[in-house]
Amino acid sequence: MTLVAVLADPARPGLVLPSLVDDGPLDADEAADLYEASLLDTVAAAANSGAKTLVNYRGDDTLPDEHVTDTPAEAEVRALASEVVDLGADDVRFEVQVGSTFDARVGNTVTHLLRDDPDVSSVLATDAVAPLLGRKDVDSTSMKLRRSDVVIGPSTDGTVWGGAFNDSIDFDGAYTTPAVETLAQRGVDAGLDVGFAPTYPRIDTVPGLRTTVAQIRARQRADRAVPTATAQVIGYLGLAVRDGDDGAELVRE
Repeated sequence: MTLVAVLADPARPGLVLPSLVDDGPLDADEAADLYEASLLDTVAAAANSGAKTLVNYRGDDTLPDEHVTDTPAEAEVRALASEVVDLGADDVRFEVQVGSTFDARVGNTVTHLLRDDPDVSSVLATDAVAPLLGRKDVDSTSMKLRRSDVVIGPSTDGTVWGGAFNDSIDFDGAYTTPAVETLAQRGVDAGLDVGFAPTYPRIDTVPGLRTTVAQIRARQRADRAVPTATAQVIGYLGLAVRDGDDGAELVRE
């Protein structure tokens, strides 16, 4: 069975989505609210799919000192996840991330699960900042793994929202820009067939958030499904896309 590993940071101001504060229209608290919503929607999509769910949280020992609080990161992430999943369910589990870099943390998680867990035949790893990823996408990506050993989830600007693996690759530097190309090459180097999932924007850059906001608002107008928590935060922040001097701009209404 496929397991979805959602790599989760505690939603602390200044730690998550910093580029939206440095380059965009949000303050640190608002960016944390947005990240929290995206994480909720990602965990919900995984839990409502046909896959198992692993919330792979970042431990306090890997956080910058200024973002360590009296509340353990595990407790914070568990409390948040409990809003959308049953913490006692057999198909939902929590494990701490291992590794000093993002590449290492993904690689250790994927390799450990494929090697050591007899109930896991494939792993879809995502870092929870592409909230348009839905339950059907998780299931369709799992189906693609029947034909390909590696399935990459592309995002914009050469990034990825995630990757799914039947077999391990060399993860050292595997998310080097452009991650979509680097991951594909690592799959080929390992002698694996590489496929691709649908493209979704990430909200950790201003252009990616702008695209996400426009798509969510368009879906709302068309009365289509949206990532609930993220749509609510976009609504109360008054985020919209409007024509500006240099083209489309992300604004606060």
